[in-house]
Order: sequence, then structure tokens, then C-alpha cells
Amino acid sequence: MKANVHGHKETRTRTGIKILLTSLSAMVAETSTFPIDLTKTRLQLHGESQPLSSSTRRPTNSFRVAAGIVRDQGASGLYKGLSPAIIRHLFYTPIRIVGYENLRNLVSADGSLSLSSKALVGGISGAIAQFVASPADLVKVRMQADGRLINNGLQPRYKGPFDAFNKIVAMEGLGGLWKGISDDNIYAHTLASIMSGLSATMLSCPADVVKTRMMNQAASKEGNVMYKSSYDCLVKTVKIEGLTALWKGFFTTWARLGPWQFFFWSLGGKCEIGKFVLLVHVVACSSL
Repeated sequence: MKANVHGHKETRTRTGIKILLTSLSAMVAETSTFPIDLTKTRLQLHGESQPLSSSTRRPTNSFRVAAGIVRDQGASGLYKGLSPAIIRHLFYTPIRIVGYENLRNLVSADGSLSLSSKALVGGISGAIAQFVASPADLVKVRMQADGRLINNGLQPRYKGPFDAFNKIVAMEGLGGLWKGISDDNIYAHTLASIMSGLSATMLSCPADVVKTRMMNQAASKEGNVMYKSSYDCLVKTVKIEGLTALWKGFFTTWARLGPWQFFFWSLGGKCEIGKFVLLVHVVACSSL
């Protein structure tokens, strides 16, 4: 009996340390690569609902976007929306990692699973984590997008993450915090668990573009929105901006994977996290 109690305490302690380390590692990784993520979001929103032939739509790339942010807002502008991004990873990364281990042990007592089963379990744990962390992800996207208003001499919509949470719930209801969640579903997480790097980014980027646009749109006082659903957003994006618009921010997303992984695993990998996380670490652009 004492041995069982001691074993349970040891397991809880190990899980607690694992959650702490993964949270800290994710926070450092997110902070280190956040300017790239901000650039990606701006690229995904660039030229939104503007035809390719529009005279007001100017071609751009990641370097122009980043340089423009520094020119108009200073170097600190590259970290606009960092606080909700960190809040997101306080929930998202530990839930995904520890959740995968627990689900794996629930399915198989000895933890041995086939590749397809590992992909499925990884997809489920990733989807649960994204659902829990989605409100912070949405606030991050909106605060990142607010920089465009500042560049045009306008006031940002939100003063900070908590102001954003309050305004979104007040104007759009509690469900407004989960806009775009359908675009980051179990299929996307399972696919990203199987694929990696360039292939994962190529396959998942369209869903991330749609998710970013759905999250960024806020209902007007009359309740009008640009997109009625994720499918409507997808159709309008392709119809107005062309098929290639679904891969906006592709190279910044891909470029961010390496540094994020490096910082995360350098800090967290020493706690044997890599043994059971590496196979399901989501590297798609919507997951970082």
C-alpha cells in the first residue's frame, strides 16, 4: 500500500516538473521566434479581400513587412501580441505533451503503439490543447493585426490582452473567443503529427490562413462580418485574391520551425520529454 502511495506521489511530482519545464521551454521558444510569427500573421492578412488587379494592393514579402513594423513602431513593435501568445503556451504545450502521454498509456498499458495509433493520439491531444488555448490564440492574432491600424495612424482595438478578452466577450459573446477553431481540428493535428517541416507547412498553411482571418474579424456594431464561416472565408479568399493567397506567410512559417524547435528542445529535452513528444510535436504553421 505504501509503495503504491509513494508511486502515485512520484508520478504526480514527475508530471508537475514536466508541465513546468514544457511551459518554460515553450515560453522561451515563443518569445525568441515571435517576430517571425508576427510577420507571418501580417502577411496572411495582407491584401485581404483585395483583387490581384487592385491598384491599392502592393506586393510585399516578409522582409518588407518586418522592416515596416520596425520603421513605424520601433523594435518593440515586433512583439505586439506576445503576452497572449505566452498565455496560450502556458496551456497549449503542457496539455498537448502531457495529454499525449496519458492518452497513450490509456490506450496501451506498456505505451507501445503503432505509427497510425500514435498519430491519432497525437491528433486528439493536439486538438484538445488547441481548443483550450484558442481564446488566447485569437487575442494574439487580433493584437498582432492591430499593428496595421497603428501604421495608418489609427487607435488599436485593444489596450492589452485582458482588455481584448473583455471586449470580445462583450461584443461577440463567449463563443467569439473560439472563432476559427474549426480550422485547427483533429485532422490538421494528426496530419502534422505524421508529416514534418516543409511538407507539414505546405499542407496546413491554407487552414492557418483561414484561421487567422476568421480570428481577426470582429463583428461590427450591427453584427455584420466579412466571413460567415470558414468555408465562406476560403471561397472568398480564392475568388478575390487567387489560389496562392492560401499560402501567404508560407516561408515565414517554415523558417520559424527550426528556431522554435531548437529553443524548445534545448531547454526541455533534458527531462526525457523527447522520448514521447517528438513523434507528435506539431510543426504545422497553425500550431506554433
